[in-house]
Amino acid sequence: MAIEIREHKPGEDIDDFIRAGRVVFEGDPAWVPPLNMDIHDRLTPAKNPFFERGEVALFTAWKDGRLVGRVSATIDQDHLRLHEPDMGFFGFFDTIDDDAVGAALLDAAKAWLVRRGMTRMRGPLSLNMNEEVGVLVEGFEHPPAILMGHSRSWQGRVAENAGLEKAKDLLAWRFDVGNIPKRAIRAWENVKQLPEVRLRTVRKRDMERELDIIMRIFNDAWCENWGWVPATAAEVKKTGEDLKLILDEDMAFIAEVDEKPVAMCIALPNVNEVIRDFDGKLGPVQVAKLLWRLKVKRPKSGRLMMLGIANELRGVKKYGGLSHAMYVEIAKRGEALGYEWGELSWTLEDNAPVNLGIRSMGAKVYKRYRVYEMAL
Repeated sequence: MAIEIREHKPGEDIDDFIRAGRVVFEGDPAWVPPLNMDIHDRLTPAKNPFFERGEVALFTAWKDGRLVGRVSATIDQDHLRLHEPDMGFFGFFDTIDDDAVGAALLDAAKAWLVRRGMTRMRGPLSLNMNEEVGVLVEGFEHPPAILMGHSRSWQGRVAENAGLEKAKDLLAWRFDVGNIPKRAIRAWENVKQLPEVRLRTVRKRDMERELDIIMRIFNDAWCENWGWVPATAAEVKKTGEDLKLILDEDMAFIAEVDEKPVAMCIALPNVNEVIRDFDGKLGPVQVAKLLWRLKVKRPKSGRLMMLGIANELRGVKKYGGLSHAMYVEIAKRGEALGYEWGELSWTLEDNAPVNLGIRSMGAKVYKRYRVYEMAL
């Protein structure tokens, strides 16, 4: 059968693009249907500040009149400016188990990028490095944590048979609460005894100021990371608005030395754990259930999504145990709130210092995501 590719305009004609996810993941027991409202807002220029710096195209694939897959194509002007001036991206790469469907979708994304001067393509990024990244290639049996992607077991094969090659793997780690090594405990105790060091809780009432501190540390700590692009002021503001809804204050803190913020740690309750039965809907009934499950019942898992230390402290022997102290601090806070385990994600496979620190806490890699590239 011939494969038909349809292009959809962000913010206007996206219902079928969103529905394609349901088609691909139908019958997958690990998949958690994302909230339709959230995906719709992310793909609407008026509601997603990424569109101020990015250009996006959306494509769906149809076979014998049936919806069978989707892909996005993106140009990130900040990435072009900071890194590679010819790199375009693809994302939301979800297909049925059919190599031809994947190839047709990627051909559409490639053609769109080539018309805009790109000579290489990387992905999936949905829609940028600060959102869902990579094709899941290991750990299909585990549901995705909050703000992490999921893939069918065949998606990597479909990508590679379409000519994509591995660029880098991203690791997701699982840490079981209450299993902290003694060495890490000692580092935490030593740091807590330093009179100039304070680990203070982030407060929602001061979210605008707190988020400014967090993002300054984030941009400093991540500035040399592969593919890093700083969040814009509008993106930071939108992130603050979103975090207020779900952030558990006790699971976020800033490290100060002599009252100067130098590090931060942000963990989020795993909202995916409590919305699995919502089927993507968020009406009054679902909102009531969401609030009760988050605030009263509480999820049993969380995701450590940010832990960063300002470059000025790196190599300072006195504060060499700060990262371990922060891991222990967040683990102890989580245990006190009833969390049973947490995902630490994601890290680059070749970021040896970070991965060593996480492994020394007793965490284990339980998922692997792959980012692909190809010349156009």
